[in-house]
Amino acid sequence: METLIIDQDSFQLSQGDFIIRLLVAVGIGSVIGLERQYTAMKEKSQGFAGIRTFVFLVLLGFVAAVFNFLFSPWVYVAIFLGVSIMIASTYWFTASQGDRGSTTEFSSLLAFVLGSLTLIGLIEISLMITVLTVLVLSSKFRIRTIVGMITAEEMYDFIRFVVIALLIFPFLPDQNFGPYNVLNPKEIGWVIILTSGLGLVGYILTKFLGANKGILLGGIVGGLVSSTAVTWVYAKKSKENESLSASCATAILAASSIMFIRVLIWTFIFNQTLFNRLLPAIGLVFLSAIGITLFIFFKRQNQKNTETEIPLKKPLDLKNALVFGVIYSVILLVVSYANENLGESGTLVSSAVAGFSDIDAITISISKMTGVKLDLGIAALAILIASISNTLVKMGIGIYAGSKTLRKNLLIGYGTMFLTALATLIFLI
Repeated sequence: METLIIDQDSFQLSQGDFIIRLLVAVGIGSVIGLERQYTAMKEKSQGFAGIRTFVFLVLLGFVAAVFNFLFSPWVYVAIFLGVSIMIASTYWFTASQGDRGSTTEFSSLLAFVLGSLTLIGLIEISLMITVLTVLVLSSKFRIRTIVGMITAEEMYDFIRFVVIALLIFPFLPDQNFGPYNVLNPKEIGWVIILTSGLGLVGYILTKFLGANKGILLGGIVGGLVSSTAVTWVYAKKSKENESLSASCATAILAASSIMFIRVLIWTFIFNQTLFNRLLPAIGLVFLSAIGITLFIFFKRQNQKNTETEIPLKKPLDLKNALVFGVIYSVILLVVSYANENLGESGTLVSSAVAGFSDIDAITISISKMTGVKLDLGIAALAILIASISNTLVKMGIGIYAGSKTLRKNLLIGYGTMFLTALATLIFLI
């Protein structure tokens, strides 16, 4: 039997585990110290902590945790206070020399704690925190660049979103009312926050990534904002320069592929049972969509790339988010009415009509009603039908506004999606 270094009711530590955890602690200190020393050399600053110092700090936390179990928790507190005073003194000295940054000092305290966490066996947590710490420390210049690019309007809209999400939404009443007892202010508010938040994230990605990394990325990023907008922008571009038609088709089909991911995200959030039912069908349609997108993308590799940018609108479009909330509520009522008075066929027809304008609202509405007012099978069919009708609308826009070559590519792409969706529809039936 292996000898135990620490043998208590609440904690036991063998010699083998001690050695493994000690090596992990040394690795953690080395990684953080390497980043700090590299940054100090790059900035030509006199950082007080490098690789050796951080290794010692992690080992101090490691040994202090050992003393906590062998002697008394007060020994750990005393060592921690001593390290804190030393770090505070170092900060006071460097600040008096004009260097008021405190990142290294905070990471030093964190290194001490990580050493203690490693000793008690929370190795996975220690490594996760280490990775996050190094990522944050190494992104200093990138963060400065990003912050410098933020406009006053973007900052104001971000603050507005935080106020709405944290100060208004929690106080909305969580009870149903209205016709068919399906309207819930808190649920409607949650839908508005999710959609406006998605738009805000899409705006950020579009601004900082754009389409400079290629047409395919431009279509994917643009699809997070609006696949319909991507369809319109690239369809018009193909008519201006027909040689770019294949590239524009790639962007359009990529954005349309993202629509199916959004369907899965909404169903996962609002009804995981429906998500599990839809995952094979929607997943298959998505794979066919992304497959034909990649086929057209690689086929046009020899063509000249383009730097088409998707026009940015407002960072936080609360007006459209509120309109979306109204559409969601109306669709909820329409589907409830159709389900109660017209049966299953009425629900399917209303879903197809709702899909002409928006896929998110009908998906969320159906997800909320599944298991309460809608059968699981009918709900899955309704969402798939809405997805198909929404796709056909974007196909119509592309064919109407695009070039002859774009139409050909879209017919191939959407034809593949349609046949796959039809096969999955038959499977669900």
